[in-house]
Amino acid sequence: MPYQEVFVLFWEQVKESIQEGRFAKLTMAKTIGKPNLKNIFVRPVYSEDGFKVLVKLRYQSRETEDEESELTLEEAFVFLKSHLRTSFSSVLLFTTTKDVTFKINKKGAGRITENSPTFHDVTQAKNDVE
Repeated sequence: MPYQEVFVLFWEQVKESIQEGRFAKLTMAKTIGKPNLKNIFVRPVYSEDGFKVLVKLRYQSRETEDEESELTLEEAFVFLKSHLRTSFSSVLLFTTTKDVTFKINKKGAGRITENSPTFHDVTQAKNDVE
């Protein structure tokens, strides 16, 4: 199945884990090539405005400072989707009940696998964005 369709299914699991209070964090890893962008981390932020996520971009180069921004879940979906297959080939969802991995193979097909949970508690991101 094309990775775009599988990513939508993966994102349904992200939304479900948030609704059930099980979402711990999400990480984009497995860079393609040698980009300066090393990882993208997504952590939950529960605020008076409702649920948002803190998206942190971590770079290889020490000269490039990490970037953080607070996004809605829909904004995060669009942002992360834009980095699939251009910068990253896998996304890991960590919840308190299971870890879910989304991977894109060389032919552009997506796959979802599940493993035992890494996290047992949900920790809210500290928001440095003003």
